[in-house]
Amino acid sequence: MNFYESLGYLVLGSRLRRLSEAFLSEINKTYQAAGIEFDASWFPVFYLLSQNDSLSIKELSDTIGVSHPAASQLVTNLKSKKLLKTTTCADDGRRQLVQLTKAGHALLQKILPVWEALSLTMEELISTDPECLHLLPAITAIETTFRSVSLSDKIGHKLSTLKPAEHGQVL
Repeated sequence: MNFYESLGYLVLGSRLRRLSEAFLSEINKTYQAAGIEFDASWFPVFYLLSQNDSLSIKELSDTIGVSHPAASQLVTNLKSKKLLKTTTCADDGRRQLVQLTKAGHALLQKILPVWEALSLTMEELISTDPECLHLLPAITAIETTFRSVSLSDKIGHKLSTLKPAEHGQVL
C-alpha cells in the first residue's frame, strides 16, 4: 500500500487532483502528438458548443459547474485564440451568446476523432479490471453526496464531539 492509499479519505482531494492532472496531461500529449493545438481544459466548452449552436455564458457555467467568472474567463481566453465569438442576444441585450468561430469549427473537426479514440481506449482499459467499472458511478455518488451535505459542517460537528485530548491527537 502506498503513502496515499494508507491515508484513506484524508487525501481524497489530493488523489483526485493527482489523477486528474495525470489524465489531462496524457490527453494533452495525445493532442500534441496529433499536431492539434487544443488543451483538455477547453473540452467542456467545445463539447457543449458541438451540441448547441450557441449558449449564454450563464448556460455554460451552469452546465459545466463552474462560476460565471470562471466560464467568462475561459470564453475570453478562447476568443483571444479566435476559436469562439460572442454576440449579444437579440431578446436580452445583457446576455452574451457564445459560438464557435470558423476556426473553432475546424478545430472541432480535428478533435472529434481524438474524443472517440479516448472513449474507446478508456472503455477498454476500464474493462480489464472489474474494480474500475465502479469508478464513474462512485464519483457520481460522491458528487451527489457533497451537493446534499455540507462536508465542512459535518467535520465541524464531529470535531465538536471529540474529547479535548483527542483534538491534539496526531492521525
